[in-house]
Amino acid sequence: MVGERFRSALEQADDRIVAGRAMDGDVGAFAVLVRRYTPMMRAYTQRMLNASADVDDIVQETFVTAWQRFSELDDPARVKSWLMRIVSRKAIDRIRALRPTVDVDEMEQAAPTRDSPARVAEARAGIAALGAALQELPAAQRECWVLREMGGYSYDEIAEELDISVSTARGLLARARKFMIVRMEAWR
Repeated sequence: MVGERFRSALEQADDRIVAGRAMDGDVGAFAVLVRRYTPMMRAYTQRMLNASADVDDIVQETFVTAWQRFSELDDPARVKSWLMRIVSRKAIDRIRALRPTVDVDEMEQAAPTRDSPARVAEARAGIAALGAALQELPAAQRECWVLREMGGYSYDEIAEELDISVSTARGLLARARKFMIVRMEAWR
């Protein structure tokens, strides 16, 4: 009976208290965080990966990483955005890993006649340059850019997802876009 009341109180507690207890090794508190944020993290990951079968694996990996790295969480009240940064990185890593790679030595089909080898090489170089430019962005700007440009999120959805204000989301996205325009100028 006491355990049920404690569990119910923990379910109702704010993130700061629940994350603080989880940081101290309370498995029950960590389970509350898992129940609280799994649906949002699954939805985010599904949008990033286009409903891939890897969604649950990524969310699970995120929670394993979070449990192992709780000491890196500076402010327990910010656990939601911290978890979203972890799941975002893991989703982006999975996207990179799933990108098809072409081994030139094993190619049997001729390149399409409409795309010359120079155009194919240029397109690949452009994609590599885009990836490198994204890596240069600060994490918050990169998250906003990926959510908007790759995930199709609205400003309101980005703000909710990253637990920031809409104006902050707009500012981060504007700075990210400005950087990307300048950085990718040679590829226009």
